[in-house]
Amino acid sequence: MDAVLASSGADAISTPLKLAATLFMMVLTAAAAQISVPLPFTPVPFTFQPMVVLLGGVVLGPELGLLSQVLYLAAGLAGLPVFAASPTLPQGPARLLGPTAGYLLSYPFAAWVAGVLARRGLDRRYLTSVAAMAAGLAVVFTCGVLWLALFAPGADTRSFASAMAVGFYPFVIADVIKLCLAAAIMPAAWKFLGSDAVKPRQSP
Repeated sequence: MDAVLASSGADAISTPLKLAATLFMMVLTAAAAQISVPLPFTPVPFTFQPMVVLLGGVVLGPELGLLSQVLYLAAGLAGLPVFAASPTLPQGPARLLGPTAGYLLSYPFAAWVAGVLARRGLDRRYLTSVAAMAAGLAVVFTCGVLWLALFAPGADTRSFASAMAVGFYPFVIADVIKLCLAAAIMPAAWKFLGSDAVKPRQSP
């Protein structure tokens, strides 16, 4: 963890501050899970987690964005009530075997993808911020739908088309809207900070 913290941000940002920001994003992900709306036609609830995960990757960078989500999953595995409420699955390790496991397990990778693209400068303009976060969202949906189709309970009787029907189509429009709103944060922040505020960038 020390190596990740040391390599993930500007030299001016102290390791304790990086750790605090990472833990804050973990807590924010857990809080977003509590704002969930169960839908009668799918085992996947509507939550604000994808938006928080992607924003965390963009703000923290790929290493800390990934770490924040690994810590979130570790908290869930430890039995802390960090996952969305479910009428059928308890909190704890069993959640990572249920129908939403693909989405949950995708979060570290989605944050990393969004963070890598942001580090390359895509967070400086609105449309490129949307593209960076859309790439991360694509990771979330790909993992979530594949899990529903191949590994989740009932997958042996569920086609890929039906997995899309319960795991993609009901959520994509709302998630894209949330993404477009969240993507406005970073360009506005850079504009507020001014051109002298330069974040470390990864070489092309």
